[in-house]
Amino acid sequence: MPPNRLSEKIAKRLRLPLIAAPMLAVSGPDLVIAACKAGVIGSFPLANARSVEGVNAWLTKIETDLAERQTKPPTGLPHHSAPT
Repeated sequence: MPPNRLSEKIAKRLRLPLIAAPMLAVSGPDLVIAACKAGVIGSFPLANARSVEGVNAWLTKIETDLAERQTKPPTGLPHHSAPT
């Protein structure tokens, strides 16, 4: 992979090649989750979490919320197990 390219695993999940910029005292897990759900890369400065425990809690929240989204069908679209 060329050094200026995203990995295919990440690139195929993006709607647009954008990063929600990490903003001091503003960015947190809710912004990251919303960005990821919108199809862009979410980020936050580590300092916003205030501690190692805070970072771990935020990463767990992000991972859990995004994993839940992957198991649910998009709003307004039939689920693959729904009768057609």
